[in-house]
Amino acid sequence: MSQSGKPVSVVCFGDSLTWGFKPGDRTRYGHDVRWTRLLQKELGDEFYVIEEGLNGRTTVFEDPVRGDKNGLAHLATVRKTHMPIDILIIMLGTNDLQTRFGLSAGAIAHAMSRLLDYARQPTDDPEGRAPKVLLMAPPPLGDFSKSPLEPMFSGDASRAESEKLKDEYKRIAADYGAAFFDTGSVVTVSEVDAVHLDPDMQQPLSEAIAGVVRTLAWKDRD
Repeated sequence: MSQSGKPVSVVCFGDSLTWGFKPGDRTRYGHDVRWTRLLQKELGDEFYVIEEGLNGRTTVFEDPVRGDKNGLAHLATVRKTHMPIDILIIMLGTNDLQTRFGLSAGAIAHAMSRLLDYARQPTDDPEGRAPKVLLMAPPPLGDFSKSPLEPMFSGDASRAESEKLKDEYKRIAADYGAAFFDTGSVVTVSEVDAVHLDPDMQQPLSEAIAGVVRTLAWKDRD
């Protein structure tokens, strides 16, 4: 429990990797499969895990094709919808690697810094205190040669930039006082579409993140 005696509120803010996108048939994994629900199981009743994943969400960019994908704009509402938030988990950046944005890992990290800066500021609401933040680098992209998503990405170029994200994110997490976790250290993307996670990747990710969340929750407590 938090110091108030209530469960520790954990918001998972991300894109389709957080939503639970199932490669292949493009549906959503069930409650018994996706890592966010498994995270709730791992953490138990002392924590309350809230899913805030949106397919196609970017860090700060409006999608010229699909629209309404700006993560920074969404975060302003999410923070107020779920306040007070004890721990905010952010995992974005994969969609920024799409060809139509043409961004380097460094540029994506710079965009992510705007979310980290906003997240550490209290809002002007009674329960709008700043949460602790965990920045997760998404797993590097895979081989697009057989992926149905190949037209959206620039193959080897997108994959190369995705592999740099973990170092760029680790740097900016330190700059903004956020915790950091490299998801690529425990999971790999599906061979089906080179972007999303297979079912067997969900559990190890939830277990790893549960450990980080527990550490954050009890940090600085008397």
